Amino acid sequence: MKGFNIILVILLLLGSCKEKNSQAETPVKEVEKEAATVFGSSFEADEVKSATDMADAITGLQPTDSLDVTLSGEVTEVCQMKGCWMKVALGDGEEMRVTFKDYGFFVPKDIAGKEVTLHGKAFIEEISVEDQKHYAEDGGATKEEIDQITAPKTTYSFVADGVRLIN
Repeated sequence: MKGFNIILVILLLLGSCKEKNSQAETPVKEVEKEAATVFGSSFEADEVKSATDMADAITGLQPTDSLDVTLSGEVTEVCQMKGCWMKVALGDGEEMRVTFKDYGFFVPKDIAGKEVTLHGKAFIEEISVEDQKHYAEDGGATKEEIDQITAPKTTYSFVADGVRLIN
């Protein structure tokens, strides 16, 4: 009986090794997915808008509208306190402030200049003076820069439920 169990274990080990070898022949698309780090919820990036396409789509929104979208762009700034928000370039000098759904995850503080793919909701919002000053402080702005903030600002915003950082 022991001999039978040993043979069974050896066959199972050989079978599991064979499965690992078949996984080595992964299609290129899946290899690219593995070369990214995901923060928050995992998502499929089938229809990804470019940053310039996103800028065109979001400018037509009313303040009560939002878009469910997956978009790709370059990170321009990250919260230096915790990584709890970031800004993504939209082109033509425009940026979109990205926060994370339910404050449920953060991104690394050193990803400025890197490409990300985001999944979530894009919308237009008005940011109060108090919130602008808070964001500026988190972003590492000087006291003089913070003191120059005196009026509410309408901005493009995005609440991400998932962020894929391309490595």
